[in-house]
Amino acid sequence: MILSPICSMLGIEYPIFQGGMAWIADGKLAAAVSNGGGLGIISAMNAGGDYLREQIQIARGLTDKPFGVNIMLMSPHVEEVAKIVVEEKVPVVTTGAGIPTKFIPMWNEAGIKVIPVAASVAAAKMMEKAGATAVIAEGGESGGHIGDMSTMPLIPQVCDAVKIPVLAAGGIGDGRGIAAAFMLGAVGVQMGTRFLLAEECSVHSNYKEMVLKASDISTTATGRRFGGNTCRSLKNNFTREFLKKEYAPETTPETVAELGVGALRKAAVEGDTKDGCFLAGQISGLVKKEQPAAEILKEIAIEAELLLKGGTKWVK
Repeated sequence: MILSPICSMLGIEYPIFQGGMAWIADGKLAAAVSNGGGLGIISAMNAGGDYLREQIQIARGLTDKPFGVNIMLMSPHVEEVAKIVVEEKVPVVTTGAGIPTKFIPMWNEAGIKVIPVAASVAAAKMMEKAGATAVIAEGGESGGHIGDMSTMPLIPQVCDAVKIPVLAAGGIGDGRGIAAAFMLGAVGVQMGTRFLLAEECSVHSNYKEMVLKASDISTTATGRRFGGNTCRSLKNNFTREFLKKEYAPETTPETVAELGVGALRKAAVEGDTKDGCFLAGQISGLVKKEQPAAEILKEIAIEAELLLKGGTKWVK
Protein backbone atom coordinates (compact mmCIF):
# COMPACT_ATOMS: atom_id res chain seq x y z
CA MET A 1 0.00 0.00 0.00
CA ILE A 2 1.26 3.50 -0.86
CA LEU A 3 1.91 5.46 2.31
CA SER A 4 1.15 9.16 2.21
CA PRO A 5 0.24 11.81 4.79
CA ILE A 6 -3.00 12.53 2.94
CA CYS A 7 -4.20 8.99 3.71
CA SER A 8 -3.83 9.33 7.47
CA MET A 9 -5.19 12.88 7.35
CA LEU A 10 -8.43 11.82 5.64
CA GLY A 11 -8.76 8.19 6.68
CA ILE A 12 -8.45 6.73 3.17
CA GLU A 13 -6.44 3.76 1.90
CA TYR A 14 -5.06 5.21 -1.34
CA PRO A 15 -3.94 8.83 -1.92
CA ILE A 16 -6.28 9.14 -4.87
CA PHE A 17 -9.18 11.59 -5.21
CA GLN A 18 -11.92 11.24 -7.80
CA GLY A 19 -12.52 14.54 -9.59
CA GLY A 20 -15.71 16.53 -8.96
CA MET A 21 -17.10 16.30 -12.50
CA ALA A 22 -20.36 18.20 -13.06
CA TRP A 23 -23.34 16.08 -14.18
CA ILE A 24 -21.14 13.00 -13.60
CA ALA A 25 -19.74 12.86 -10.04
CA ASP A 26 -22.85 11.84 -8.12
CA GLY A 27 -23.39 10.03 -4.83
CA LYS A 28 -23.22 6.60 -6.42
CA LEU A 29 -19.82 7.16 -8.04
CA ALA A 30 -18.42 8.89 -4.97
CA ALA A 31 -19.45 5.98 -2.76
CA ALA A 32 -17.90 3.44 -5.13
CA VAL A 33 -14.58 5.27 -5.15
CA SER A 34 -14.59 5.66 -1.36
CA ASN A 35 -15.46 1.98 -0.88
CA GLY A 36 -12.54 1.16 -3.17
CA GLY A 37 -10.11 3.01 -0.91
CA GLY A 38 -9.91 6.43 -2.57
CA LEU A 39 -11.77 9.65 -1.83
CA GLY A 40 -15.02 9.89 -3.77
CA ILE A 41 -16.25 13.38 -4.57
CA ILE A 42 -19.82 14.57 -5.24
CA SER A 43 -20.12 17.54 -7.58
CA ALA A 44 -22.46 20.26 -6.31
CA MET A 45 -22.12 21.82 -9.81
CA ASN A 46 -24.68 24.58 -10.42
CA ALA A 47 -27.51 22.70 -8.76
CA GLY A 48 -29.39 23.81 -5.66
CA GLY A 49 -29.29 22.50 -2.13
CA ASP A 50 -31.94 19.82 -2.57
CA TYR A 51 -29.89 18.05 -5.21
CA LEU A 52 -26.74 18.11 -3.09
CA ARG A 53 -28.50 16.81 0.03
CA GLU A 54 -29.99 13.99 -2.03
CA GLN A 55 -26.59 12.97 -3.42
CA ILE A 56 -24.98 13.12 0.03
CA GLN A 57 -27.70 10.81 1.37
CA ILE A 58 -27.22 8.44 -1.56
CA ALA A 59 -23.50 8.26 -0.82
CA ARG A 60 -24.10 7.73 2.90
CA GLY A 61 -26.48 4.91 2.08
CA LEU A 62 -23.78 3.14 0.06
CA THR A 63 -20.61 3.75 2.10
CA ASP A 64 -19.42 4.43 5.62
CA LYS A 65 -16.08 5.67 4.28
CA PRO A 66 -15.06 9.35 3.99
CA PHE A 67 -16.14 11.24 0.86
CA GLY A 68 -16.14 14.85 -0.23
CA VAL A 69 -18.11 17.50 -2.09
CA ASN A 70 -16.77 19.72 -4.86
CA ILE A 71 -18.16 23.26 -4.82
CA MET A 72 -17.90 25.54 -7.83
CA LEU A 73 -17.49 29.02 -6.41
CA MET A 74 -19.19 30.59 -9.45
CA SER A 75 -22.38 28.62 -8.86
CA PRO A 76 -25.49 30.74 -8.25
CA HIS A 77 -26.20 28.45 -5.29
CA VAL A 78 -22.74 28.64 -3.71
CA GLU A 79 -23.96 30.29 -0.49
CA GLU A 80 -26.55 27.57 0.05
CA VAL A 81 -24.34 24.58 -0.71
CA ALA A 82 -21.48 26.04 1.36
CA LYS A 83 -23.76 25.81 4.41
CA ILE A 84 -25.18 22.42 3.49
CA VAL A 85 -21.79 20.69 3.65
CA VAL A 86 -21.50 21.98 7.22
CA GLU A 87 -25.01 20.85 8.15
CA GLU A 88 -24.42 17.43 6.60
CA LYS A 89 -21.00 17.10 8.26
CA VAL A 90 -19.21 16.33 4.99
CA PRO A 91 -15.57 15.56 5.91
CA VAL A 92 -13.86 17.06 2.84
CA VAL A 93 -14.61 19.94 0.50
CA THR A 94 -12.77 20.64 -2.74
CA THR A 95 -13.41 23.83 -4.67
CA GLY A 96 -12.96 25.19 -8.16
CA ALA A 97 -13.29 28.45 -10.10
CA GLY A 98 -11.84 30.81 -7.54
CA ILE A 99 -10.41 31.22 -4.04
CA PRO A 100 -12.82 30.10 -1.27
CA THR A 101 -11.59 32.74 1.20
CA LYS A 102 -15.13 33.65 2.24
CA PHE A 103 -16.09 30.11 3.26
CA ILE A 104 -12.89 28.58 4.63
CA PRO A 105 -13.32 29.91 8.22
CA MET A 106 -16.83 28.40 8.43
CA TRP A 107 -15.66 25.08 6.99
CA ASN A 108 -12.57 24.93 9.20
CA GLU A 109 -14.67 25.65 12.28
CA ALA A 110 -16.90 22.72 11.33
CA GLY A 111 -13.86 20.43 11.08
CA ILE A 112 -14.06 20.12 7.30
CA LYS A 113 -10.82 19.54 5.43
CA VAL A 114 -10.71 22.22 2.71
CA ILE A 115 -8.70 21.28 -0.38
CA PRO A 116 -9.12 23.77 -3.25
CA VAL A 117 -7.96 23.33 -6.83
CA ALA A 118 -5.25 25.76 -7.99
CA ALA A 119 -3.90 26.27 -11.49
CA SER A 120 -0.94 28.46 -10.50
CA VAL A 121 1.59 29.07 -7.74
CA ALA A 122 -0.03 32.40 -6.90
CA ALA A 123 -3.44 30.77 -6.42
CA ALA A 124 -1.96 28.01 -4.26
CA LYS A 125 -0.26 30.56 -2.01
CA MET A 126 -3.50 32.51 -1.60
CA MET A 127 -5.33 29.32 -0.67
CA GLU A 128 -2.72 28.45 1.92
CA LYS A 129 -2.96 31.96 3.39
CA ALA A 130 -6.75 31.67 3.52
CA GLY A 131 -6.48 28.50 5.66
CA ALA A 132 -6.78 25.60 3.20
CA THR A 133 -5.82 22.18 4.56
CA ALA A 134 -4.11 21.13 1.33
CA VAL A 135 -4.22 22.14 -2.31
CA ILE A 136 -4.75 20.34 -5.61
CA ALA A 137 -2.36 21.72 -8.23
CA GLU A 138 -4.03 21.06 -11.57
CA GLY A 139 -2.28 21.26 -14.92
CA GLY A 140 -3.85 22.09 -18.25
CA GLU A 141 -3.84 18.46 -19.39
CA SER A 142 -6.98 17.85 -17.33
CA GLY A 143 -10.53 17.83 -18.64
CA GLY A 144 -12.89 20.72 -17.91
CA HIS A 145 -11.83 24.22 -16.93
CA ILE A 146 -8.06 24.60 -17.06
CA GLY A 147 -5.27 27.12 -16.52
CA ASP A 148 -2.17 27.81 -18.60
CA MET A 149 0.43 25.73 -16.72
CA SER A 150 1.16 22.08 -17.51
CA THR A 151 1.28 19.55 -14.69
CA MET A 152 4.99 18.69 -14.88
CA PRO A 153 6.30 22.23 -14.22
CA LEU A 154 3.39 23.26 -11.99
CA ILE A 155 3.62 20.58 -9.30
CA PRO A 156 7.22 21.11 -8.10
CA GLN A 157 6.81 24.88 -8.14
CA VAL A 158 3.66 24.70 -6.02
CA CYS A 159 5.33 22.21 -3.67
CA ASP A 160 8.24 24.61 -3.22
CA ALA A 161 5.93 27.59 -2.65
CA VAL A 162 3.59 26.28 0.05
CA LYS A 163 3.90 24.37 3.32
CA ILE A 164 0.56 22.57 3.11
CA PRO A 165 0.30 19.18 1.33
CA VAL A 166 -0.02 19.27 -2.45
CA LEU A 167 -1.97 16.85 -4.64
CA ALA A 168 -1.38 16.67 -8.39
CA ALA A 169 -4.03 16.66 -11.11
CA GLY A 170 -4.05 16.86 -14.88
CA GLY A 171 -2.77 14.16 -17.21
CA ILE A 172 -2.75 11.43 -14.54
CA GLY A 173 -4.54 8.20 -15.33
CA ASP A 174 -2.42 5.28 -14.19
CA GLY A 175 0.28 4.23 -11.75
CA ARG A 176 3.02 5.81 -13.84
CA GLY A 177 1.35 9.20 -13.52
CA ILE A 178 0.92 8.77 -9.78
CA ALA A 179 4.55 7.75 -9.30
CA ALA A 180 5.68 10.75 -11.33
CA ALA A 181 3.49 13.08 -9.24
CA PHE A 182 5.02 11.74 -6.02
CA MET A 183 8.52 12.22 -7.37
CA LEU A 184 7.64 15.85 -8.09
CA GLY A 185 6.70 16.33 -4.44
CA ALA A 186 2.96 15.65 -4.37
CA VAL A 187 1.40 13.52 -1.62
CA GLY A 188 -1.58 12.40 -3.67
CA VAL A 189 -3.42 12.81 -6.96
CA GLN A 190 -6.84 13.68 -8.29
CA MET A 191 -8.17 11.88 -11.36
CA GLY A 192 -11.33 12.56 -13.31
CA THR A 193 -11.13 11.07 -16.80
CA ARG A 194 -10.12 7.60 -15.61
CA PHE A 195 -13.27 7.38 -13.47
CA LEU A 196 -15.51 8.17 -16.44
CA LEU A 197 -14.99 4.50 -17.27
CA ALA A 198 -15.87 3.24 -13.79
CA GLU A 199 -18.81 0.84 -13.98
CA GLU A 200 -20.52 2.85 -11.25
CA CYS A 201 -20.27 6.06 -13.26
CA SER A 202 -23.76 6.81 -14.60
CA VAL A 203 -22.63 9.09 -17.45
CA HIS A 204 -24.29 8.33 -20.81
CA SER A 205 -22.86 5.33 -22.66
CA ASN A 206 -22.01 7.54 -25.66
CA TYR A 207 -19.70 9.53 -23.39
CA LYS A 208 -17.88 6.39 -22.29
CA GLU A 209 -17.61 5.22 -25.88
CA MET A 210 -16.02 8.50 -26.96
CA VAL A 211 -13.39 8.18 -24.23
CA LEU A 212 -12.70 4.57 -25.18
CA LYS A 213 -12.16 5.56 -28.81
CA ALA A 214 -9.97 8.55 -27.96
CA SER A 215 -6.30 8.84 -28.90
CA ASP A 216 -3.54 11.08 -27.61
CA ILE A 217 -4.73 13.97 -29.81
CA SER A 218 -8.48 13.61 -29.31
CA THR A 219 -8.95 16.61 -27.00
CA THR A 220 -8.84 20.33 -27.61
CA ALA A 221 -9.09 23.49 -25.51
CA THR A 222 -11.78 26.07 -26.19
CA GLY A 223 -12.17 29.52 -24.65
CA ARG A 224 -8.50 30.55 -24.80
CA ARG A 225 -9.04 33.72 -26.83
CA PHE A 226 -10.25 35.90 -23.96
CA GLY A 227 -8.92 33.82 -21.05
CA GLY A 228 -10.63 32.83 -17.83
CA ASN A 229 -12.96 30.30 -19.42
CA THR A 230 -10.63 27.80 -21.06
CA CYS A 231 -12.05 24.27 -21.19
CA ARG A 232 -10.64 20.94 -22.41
CA SER A 233 -12.95 18.43 -24.06
CA LEU A 234 -13.04 15.73 -26.70
CA LYS A 235 -13.08 16.96 -30.30
CA ASN A 236 -16.46 16.81 -32.03
CA ASN A 237 -18.85 19.04 -33.95
CA PHE A 238 -19.46 21.14 -30.82
CA THR A 239 -15.77 22.00 -30.36
CA ARG A 240 -15.31 22.73 -34.05
CA GLU A 241 -18.24 25.15 -34.10
CA PHE A 242 -17.17 26.67 -30.77
CA LEU A 243 -13.66 27.42 -32.03
CA LYS A 244 -15.00 28.82 -35.29
CA LYS A 245 -17.30 31.24 -33.45
CA GLU A 246 -14.73 32.00 -30.73
CA TYR A 247 -12.24 33.40 -33.23
CA ALA A 248 -14.75 35.22 -35.42
CA PRO A 249 -13.96 38.98 -35.54
CA GLU A 250 -17.29 39.98 -34.04
CA THR A 251 -17.08 37.64 -31.04
CA THR A 252 -16.89 39.13 -27.54
CA PRO A 253 -16.04 37.56 -24.14
CA GLU A 254 -19.75 37.57 -23.31
CA THR A 255 -20.75 35.66 -26.43
CA VAL A 256 -17.99 33.10 -25.87
CA ALA A 257 -19.30 32.47 -22.34
CA GLU A 258 -22.73 31.75 -23.79
CA LEU A 259 -21.51 29.25 -26.38
CA GLY A 260 -21.19 26.34 -23.94
CA VAL A 261 -24.38 26.83 -21.91
CA GLY A 262 -26.15 23.47 -21.52
CA ALA A 263 -23.61 21.59 -23.64
CA LEU A 264 -22.20 19.47 -20.80
CA ARG A 265 -25.65 18.23 -19.84
CA LYS A 266 -26.27 17.31 -23.47
CA ALA A 267 -23.14 15.15 -23.36
CA ALA A 268 -23.36 13.58 -19.91
CA VAL A 269 -27.12 13.04 -19.66
CA GLU A 270 -28.38 12.93 -23.25
CA GLY A 271 -25.28 11.51 -24.97
CA ASP A 272 -25.55 14.06 -27.79
CA THR A 273 -22.33 13.37 -29.70
CA LYS A 274 -22.93 16.29 -32.08
CA ASP A 275 -23.82 19.22 -29.82
CA GLY A 276 -22.63 17.98 -26.42
CA CYS A 277 -19.44 19.06 -24.68
CA PHE A 278 -17.57 15.92 -23.63
CA LEU A 279 -15.13 17.11 -20.98
CA ALA A 280 -12.09 14.83 -20.79
CA GLY A 281 -8.36 15.07 -20.20
CA GLN A 282 -5.41 14.27 -22.40
CA ILE A 283 -5.05 10.86 -20.76
CA SER A 284 -8.24 9.73 -22.55
CA GLY A 285 -6.08 7.70 -24.91
CA LEU A 286 -4.79 5.67 -21.94
CA VAL A 287 -8.25 4.50 -20.88
CA LYS A 288 -8.92 1.19 -22.59
CA LYS A 289 -11.73 -0.50 -20.68
CA GLU A 290 -14.63 -0.06 -18.28
CA GLN A 291 -13.94 -1.40 -14.77
CA PRO A 292 -15.37 -1.24 -11.26
CA ALA A 293 -14.02 1.78 -9.38
CA ALA A 294 -12.39 -0.43 -6.76
CA GLU A 295 -10.53 -2.35 -9.48
CA ILE A 296 -9.28 0.89 -11.05
CA LEU A 297 -7.95 2.11 -7.70
CA LYS A 298 -6.25 -1.15 -6.78
CA GLU A 299 -4.70 -1.60 -10.21
CA ILE A 300 -3.12 1.84 -10.40
CA ALA A 301 -2.08 1.85 -6.75
CA ILE A 302 -0.21 -1.44 -7.20
CA GLU A 303 1.48 -0.12 -10.33
CA ALA A 304 2.52 3.10 -8.58
CA GLU A 305 3.82 1.19 -5.57
CA LEU A 306 5.97 -1.06 -7.75
CA LEU A 307 7.44 1.96 -9.51
CA LEU A 308 8.17 3.70 -6.23
CA LYS A 309 9.54 0.61 -4.51
CA GLY A 310 12.85 1.34 -2.93
CA GLY A 311 11.76 4.30 -0.85
CA THR A 312 9.97 7.59 -1.30
CA LYS A 313 9.87 10.01 1.60
CA TRP A 314 7.30 12.73 2.16
CA VAL A 315 8.32 15.61 4.33
CA LYS A 316 4.91 17.27 4.75
